[in-house]
Amino acid sequence: MSSGNHRIVLADHPVGEPRPADFRFEEVAMPVPGDGQVLLRTIYLSLDPYMRRRIDRGDTDPRAVRPGRLMPGGTICEVVKSRTPDFRPGDLVTNGAGWRQYSVADARAVRALDVTAMPSATALGVLGMPGFTGYAGLVKIGAPQPGETVVVAAATGPVGSTVGQVARMAGARVVGIAGGPRKCAHLIDDLGFDAAVDHRDPDFARRLAAAVPDGIDVYFENVGGAVLDAVLPRLNEFCRIPLCGLVAQYNATEAPGTDRLPGFLDRLLEVHGTVRAFAMTEFVGELYKQFVKDMSSWIQDGRFVYREDITDGLENAPAAFIGMLRGENLGKTVVRM
Repeated sequence: MSSGNHRIVLADHPVGEPRPADFRFEEVAMPVPGDGQVLLRTIYLSLDPYMRRRIDRGDTDPRAVRPGRLMPGGTICEVVKSRTPDFRPGDLVTNGAGWRQYSVADARAVRALDVTAMPSATALGVLGMPGFTGYAGLVKIGAPQPGETVVVAAATGPVGSTVGQVARMAGARVVGIAGGPRKCAHLIDDLGFDAAVDHRDPDFARRLAAAVPDGIDVYFENVGGAVLDAVLPRLNEFCRIPLCGLVAQYNATEAPGTDRLPGFLDRLLEVHGTVRAFAMTEFVGELYKQFVKDMSSWIQDGRFVYREDITDGLENAPAAFIGMLRGENLGKTVVRM
């Protein structure tokens, strides 16, 4: 008999770009909650670039995924059964249930979700980890001042779109880098960026230079590769570079043929620049409450625009994940169960 419960595990470590065969769809037994636990049904699953790093063969992160293990991911779930007074059936919660339909969690490991003010999926995007990453990195490290120029790569994604819009509210001039005319138009027409540059354009470096005539004061780095190469010559003195990802390199199968680190460091010395790698978790205690207050207010009064790229069905999560890494998504990538 069918259990009605499914999950997706890593079948093999990808070599280069992940393939559908690197993931396996499995039927598993329905879990049973114990004392102090809840049985959860996943409603939304978040897909994020960091997952690509977690499934590398040589990843030394203790959270790395090995073949046969569940794919990780943030989720929004409905409580189906509860063996704790803290939750009742029908409550919505956020947690990290991963790529599966049903799961059991300790009550202390989930957070109640209030959906009276915002749609529930926003807890995985604009009001979740990606939104807070963009907000915290820009505010604490980028610290844009009125009149400065802020450039952000992968600008239509949930991190980049947050960076750009928050920088605009701080009075900065914002230039977004994205892949393709449709995304660049979205940056200008919907998100209110001052300029947009297509990194797929053969003349990308020259077009970026033209878009930042006064140079770049803050570059929010989450891509690397050729985009960073085009940004370096345009950096201003005392520039700040928050670094939260290098998605252009996640599918690489070998090291770059030329060591670019000496040139990068030399350029930083020339402009007395600061580069600061970070993870959003280090700023939770200091900034998270203010972030939720600010973002909720900006969304409600129409100053902040967000977009979700939703795929239906757990079985389609691998294809959505692969497409996200290719840059096919527009906005936050979410799987709706």
